[in-house]
Amino acid sequence: MTGGAPGGDRTDDTQVHDPLAGIDLVTAAATPGAWLELAVAADHEAVEAVSEILSRAAPGGTSVEPAFELVEEGLAARVDLERPAQVRAHLPLLDVDAVRAAVAQADRELGHLQAFGLRPIGDLAARVVREDDWANAWKAHFPVLRVGRRIVIRPTWRRHRRLPDDVVLALDPGMAFGTGLHPTTRLCLAAIESLADRGVLTASGAGGGPARVLDVGSGSGILSIAAGLLGAGSVLAVDVDPIAVEASAANAARNKLARVITSREGSAPSGDGPFDVVLANLIASLLVRLADGLVEDLRPGGTLLASGIFENREADVVEAFTARGLRVVNRWSEGEWIALEVVRPD
Repeated sequence: MTGGAPGGDRTDDTQVHDPLAGIDLVTAAATPGAWLELAVAADHEAVEAVSEILSRAAPGGTSVEPAFELVEEGLAARVDLERPAQVRAHLPLLDVDAVRAAVAQADRELGHLQAFGLRPIGDLAARVVREDDWANAWKAHFPVLRVGRRIVIRPTWRRHRRLPDDVVLALDPGMAFGTGLHPTTRLCLAAIESLADRGVLTASGAGGGPARVLDVGSGSGILSIAAGLLGAGSVLAVDVDPIAVEASAANAARNKLARVITSREGSAPSGDGPFDVVLANLIASLLVRLADGLVEDLRPGGTLLASGIFENREADVVEAFTARGLRVVNRWSEGEWIALEVVRPD
């Protein structure tokens, strides 16, 4: 897995690497529940760029699996930034020709990115997976994880000995993004806990009551659930991927929050604003692109938590928000990842 060598062989659009070699897409497309999984091993500093390329091929977006090691006798995990993360995307096998074209385009764009040789990026790999196979594969790589002081993410197939102050999220991501392993999710969870500690979730709504929250790009629903468990009055979870909507609704029910969290397809603006708090764990380019919609969904005096920002894109995101009258009041970081707390003045 090197940055310069692959790119040196791919200075034009000639395909010297075929991710689909040995894969019979026609047969796979006839198999119920089959998807094409694309995967790239990438240095953590290249994750955002690789995710953006794969997201153009996959309508449901991407997931990121950082390398980690189990600690505390296997009851917790520590992310290892020295080892590459796996960026994955899943394409529905509905139109074989369209899938071939999307894979070829992603492979070309990754080749151009490799040619810069800035950070190590592996070749694009592809395989056919079934939905149940994907979910089971996650189980081996998803430990109980503590975030911040109180939040504990417990996979539904693992046990956890609850401490008195623990806020435990029971989670089964299915094929949706959002497990708590990636720094962007952990940063957003820590920020949500900070809002809860300051009473923002419980006393910023109409008449000083519990807050009304919007979660844009909700994925598995992990942020929505955290907000609900920490005192939000209601949460609207929206995602462009119907699989994510199903996962979010199922996870809300697992956490006895079906009456608090509503999950549906959508983005920003949601058409249901304004909200007291808006959560947006996206990539920087999407935060910039959706800035108008995010502002439209946020009430005057409301709070926006924006995560998924790589440090070299922070200035772009801040500029997009400040140009629309928002003000950055808090900042969290982990490695090269940034989360921002932004308020809309009254």
